Amino acid sequence: MIHRIVTGVMMVGVALAAHAQQTDTTPPQNVQLQRQEIARGEPARWTEGDQSTAERTRILRKEIGAALAEARQACKQGPASERSACLKEAQQTYQDDMAKVPQLVAQK
Repeated sequence: MIHRIVTGVMMVGVALAAHAQQTDTTPPQNVQLQRQEIARGEPARWTEGDQSTAERTRILRKEIGAALAEARQACKQGPASERSACLKEAQQTYQDDMAKVPQLVAQK
């Protein structure tokens, strides 16, 4: 129960920060989706456990993809001389994270 409360509080904090701050690294399409999710209120996934391995896998892959999109956006805003290395690092992090999906899903 405590884990769910802490997770819910953290997610609400992230959502509120995303809404209030709208950092330049968040792609515009993600900003719109975040606003829609916030308007709908707290999603059930914050208080209910994921029902299936497939659902947990799908959500984790979606989150990893969103992190890649934000990293790419941040790379594009950085110095041109560092952009290529930044994009390669972001892609490598994405690949590493995706390779860990089965392990992460199994831990839950």
